[in-house]
Amino acid sequence: MNTLRRWWVEAPATTFFTAVAVIVYLITAVESRSLMENLHDSALGSAWVLYGPEVSTGGLDRLRALGAVFLHIDLGHVAINSFLLMLVGREIEKFAGTPLYVAAFLAGGIGASATVLWMDWSQPTAGASGALFALMVLLVGVARVRGGDLRAPLTLVAVNVAYTFLAPSVSLWGHMGGLLAGAAMVVFFVHRDVRVRWVGVLAVLAAACGAVLLV
Repeated sequence: MNTLRRWWVEAPATTFFTAVAVIVYLITAVESRSLMENLHDSALGSAWVLYGPEVSTGGLDRLRALGAVFLHIDLGHVAINSFLLMLVGREIEKFAGTPLYVAAFLAGGIGASATVLWMDWSQPTAGASGALFALMVLLVGVARVRGGDLRAPLTLVAVNVAYTFLAPSVSLWGHMGGLLAGAAMVVFFVHRDVRVRWVGVLAVLAAACGAVLLV
């Protein structure tokens, strides 16, 4: 309990996003009666999975671009993403503050979803990996302005990019979309002027939302 309390104090949004992902996973697992194929026969999974033919119908189905960020396909998927989110997201949130961090997380997640919809429209996709790729790029920027060792964050990005191309089950365009969103934000995100930070991050978020609406 003390650890959870400390996490909440240090990084409330990161803790909240992680909790949402875990809770959503548990709901889909109960609905599907499976820990490893939890999107099968899950009403929530069917409603939130990112799938171009559904999103292009318009209306509330466009919210799949956000809902899919918190949806995961099995126990290993949610466990790895939750671990990385607490590891990377907490550092980003402590650096930037909660409001800007939330905007950056959403820009990365929705940006990844938009990229999938434009580049891999017919492939069902789910997971926080796109948002995480954006956060990993931002972590490189944070380490640089802090004068820290860049080898660790750069290695983290490189390993995950390599995994993207080696593992057949991951979403290439989801990961690349998050990477591009992070790259578009990073110079603004670490700028000394808070107004510049907000302008850059909100511009990427607006572009991501616009891209989803244009599908």
